[in-house]
Amino acid sequence: MAFKIMHPIHFVKWIYKKVHSYRIPISVILVSGGAILSLLFFRYLGALQQLELAVFDGMIRLGPDRISDPRLLIVELTEEDIQFLEQWPISDRNLADVLASLQEHQPSVIGVDIYRDVPKYPGYTELVEQLQKPNVFGITFIGNQSVSTILPPPSIPKERIGFNNIPLDPDGVVRRYSFFINNDEETMVAFALHLALAYLQKYEIFPQINENNEYKLGDAIFKKLQPNSGGYQQIDAQGYPILINYRNSKSIAPKITIKDVLLGNFDPELVKNKIVIIGNTAPSSNDFSFTPYSFAQLNLLKSKMSGVEIHAQATSQIISAVLDAQKLFWYWDESTEILWIFSWSIVSGSIAWHIRRPLILLLINFLILGILTAISYGIFIKMGWIPVAAPILGIVMTSGVVIVYKIQESWQQQNMVMKLLGQQTSPEIAQALWQERSYLINSGILPPKTVTATILFTDLKNFSTISEKKTSEALMNWLNEYLSAMTDIVINHHGIVNKFTGDGVIAVFGIPVPRTSVEEIAIDAQNAVNCALAMAQHLSQLNQKWQQQNSPELKMRVGIYTGTVTVGSLGGKNRLEYGVIGDSVNIASRLESFDKERHPGICRILIAQETLEYLDKRFSVEPWGDLNLKGKKIPVNVYLVTGKNYF
Repeated sequence: MAFKIMHPIHFVKWIYKKVHSYRIPISVILVSGGAILSLLFFRYLGALQQLELAVFDGMIRLGPDRISDPRLLIVELTEEDIQFLEQWPISDRNLADVLASLQEHQPSVIGVDIYRDVPKYPGYTELVEQLQKPNVFGITFIGNQSVSTILPPPSIPKERIGFNNIPLDPDGVVRRYSFFINNDEETMVAFALHLALAYLQKYEIFPQINENNEYKLGDAIFKKLQPNSGGYQQIDAQGYPILINYRNSKSIAPKITIKDVLLGNFDPELVKNKIVIIGNTAPSSNDFSFTPYSFAQLNLLKSKMSGVEIHAQATSQIISAVLDAQKLFWYWDESTEILWIFSWSIVSGSIAWHIRRPLILLLINFLILGILTAISYGIFIKMGWIPVAAPILGIVMTSGVVIVYKIQESWQQQNMVMKLLGQQTSPEIAQALWQERSYLINSGILPPKTVTATILFTDLKNFSTISEKKTSEALMNWLNEYLSAMTDIVINHHGIVNKFTGDGVIAVFGIPVPRTSVEEIAIDAQNAVNCALAMAQHLSQLNQKWQQQNSPELKMRVGIYTGTVTVGSLGGKNRLEYGVIGDSVNIASRLESFDKERHPGICRILIAQETLEYLDKRFSVEPWGDLNLKGKKIPVNVYLVTGKNYF
């Protein structure tokens, strides 16, 4: 059953709609596309082939083991047989006796997977007689530049000789079996295929080539494995290779030993009408190979499969496909595989863009990987081998690109927010502001809000005296030292420095996040007064330092007022600042500048009744009465803060 894939044109339209609906930046699309193209390029070079083969092996192991094929029998030459015969290799006479004993029980086919290119006396004449029986097939090994060819037994006709070359993947694992090999302008047939064809003759099933130039036996079509089929990218696909569908990892067929045959210790029904394959399973023969089952076992030597069993696996696969309608592996073409990889990558990237919470995104990515794995394994159960590692890497890469972009975007947005705020803030307030960044991102400005906050104004007395005695550069350095200290104090008391006015500071407590309770407003008011007292203490320390530099003593005036203000972005697209406006700001300013000559102590802190109501008697104050502040028609009840109350 083929897996349906969206038509490429419809897929592109779908991707366009998703990109448009999510408003994914073109830079993210380009970088993600570049990552996918890089993945496909490395896949084309074969860099992912080993990962795909590892996944293939895992899915093979997950599949259920089928029972041994009762139509086959393996006659194995074991280490115990060698000890019993007291010779190596097996002599022609012993092999002839084995063949004669088997023939008595009417096997359908006998395949001898033992080299007999030269006589192994005694018994050569007897062996030739047995090998000439029409149901006996022999082997040859087709050599190459590094390995010599091993000739077939001279007594068996060519049409009953099959090559026993088993192709190895680059990692040394047997996953393929070749039906044909071209040798000196002659097409040789594989040993297993010879045995299967001979067995199928009684069912009057003969090979055909269909209109797609594919090998066909009965209703079974054996699709040729291409260099890029499934997870492969660069393999030798000469001849007619197919993917082996291993029946199980333990025993492909019933087994008896050479000793059992020579002594007659076996059930004749195991032989009658069966495909009998004689081969070497003794470890000393070194005729073993790794299979997809091997690396799941700790003992790699025991996990290898003998050559005779691999030939039996291939033989069983052929006759099972023809007689039992056992499905054979199928593959997508290259364009469909690329679309498959591309689709998962794009879907993952789109979801990563849409999901903002990291934990949810992580869980969804695991879910996507689980869905991909389940679909891939479901297709594998239906005998379809499709890329799995490549789309997994595509999911990881595109998600990673989007996450990295979003992190970078988050940093940029945070910098934008802090720039639009215009000043430094305490970590707590900066974090609270960042949590409400959506307003800024959507509109480009912080929309106006009316909140209850506490405003603090400061100014220095006698500053002009200092400024006259210093150069502009020295004055700038002096101001930076002073303002930096005052800014740190504001931040440490959870306020925001809204702006500097020469030597003055405007600070706000209670923004940008609106306060929703009386308790929160009270805390802001208390923080503001504590901040002013801390400023006074630090100014005293600075005066001691400045006096050593022959600078006059400075005094500070502070005005604090609690009331409603409107906060938000002020300005245009070329310059924005975080503005705080309202009558409360004006009152705080007038408190600071009121009667500048009435200045008890080094720092005069004036507050209004509206602030005093929130201080909960935590500070000692001196009433100054109802005062007419500049620009205000209604008198304001003013108090001088003289210190903290400790009780």
